Amino acid sequence: MNPISEAGRSVPGRGSLPGAIVEAAIAAGTLDILSAFGFAGLAGVGPAAVLHFVASGPFGDKALQGGGWAFAGIVVHYAIMACMVTAYALGARRVPALVRHPVRAGLGYGVLLWIVMYWIVRPLRWPDMPLPHTAYGIGNALFSHCILVGLPIALIVSRALRGGVAASPSVAIGRAERE
Repeated sequence: MNPISEAGRSVPGRGSLPGAIVEAAIAAGTLDILSAFGFAGLAGVGPAAVLHFVASGPFGDKALQGGGWAFAGIVVHYAIMACMVTAYALGARRVPALVRHPVRAGLGYGVLLWIVMYWIVRPLRWPDMPLPHTAYGIGNALFSHCILVGLPIALIVSRALRGGVAASPSVAIGRAERE
């Protein structure tokens, strides 16, 4: 089977906006949490502690104590991601440029998400937590939000809103850049 000829065929189950929201939430959520595990691991923090921290957002500091809070953290993480994807999808239905230019839109959405999470949500929930201030800290957060979250969300939602034509990410990026 020729991958080039397969790149433009319709894939059953794809093309619906609700399906794209689920797909994008799973894809971006998984990439983002794996990134969080990786960067935290470099700092000596394990995956369970990352998930406890995520759970502590809505559930308070009791989630930092351990136990079943890691499971709550993963649920919270994917719920937040589903909200991020849904917001983008609703916006993309109203702003055709987000569908026509998913690479630029996705990278821009990643920056917007970074601003919201690091400059609004975190200071409101954890006012004593320092904001990223080093090139490394800012760089890894922007990488995660732009490349691992914003870009997959935009590509998947754009594909659904264009009618569900499946393409490999490299084909989709190349096509989006030409338009």
